[in-house]
Amino acid sequence: MSKLVLFQGDSITDAGRNRENDAVTGTGYPTFVKGELGLKYPGEYEFINRGISGNRIVDLYARIKADIINLKPDYMSILIGVNDVWHEFGGHNGVSAEKYEKIYSMLIEEIKEALPDIKIMILEPFVLEASATMSTEEDPERWGTFNSEVKKRAAAAKRIAEKYGLPFITLQDKLDNACKSAEASYWLADGVHPTAMGHCLIKDEWMKTFEEIK
Repeated sequence: MSKLVLFQGDSITDAGRNRENDAVTGTGYPTFVKGELGLKYPGEYEFINRGISGNRIVDLYARIKADIINLKPDYMSILIGVNDVWHEFGGHNGVSAEKYEKIYSMLIEEIKEALPDIKIMILEPFVLEASATMSTEEDPERWGTFNSEVKKRAAAAKRIAEKYGLPFITLQDKLDNACKSAEASYWLADGVHPTAMGHCLIKDEWMKTFEEIK
């Protein structure tokens, strides 16, 4: 019997998935993982992507029953946090670092209570200074604030992983290092959303951790 792998998060995970057909997992790292894992272990896993563009931690928590618990996944990865910052810039509807950590903790606790055998991987939120989204022309302090706030969510996500004994997949350092060989927008088109190359980088880190816990 195949085991279910669930991808959760925001637009970075969503990546244009088909809401009507679970077989179409989008153009991002979930599909790259699906292809590599499915090739390596034919028939052993099935895959569902439930990432939703624009989601913050509070949005993910609101759909915990329908999009996580009811699906009964054997494995799940979560990448969430940048919108908790971004939405504060766009419409003053962000989620503070403190609330982010509180709700994230509630999310993990309730998932583990409902699905005691689930294996969860937490991915680190990330950001790079790329022109399209991180422009400082109108607001010179925008990048500094955005970057520091995303790092607060990343630190909180790491504390959650440590609190519940879950693997934490670091991505910011990998992206920073990748920028030594190509500019930021090569990896994250607008400083937030990965290009194909950025998604492949995430996939590689995802796969490394999955092989350790499967």
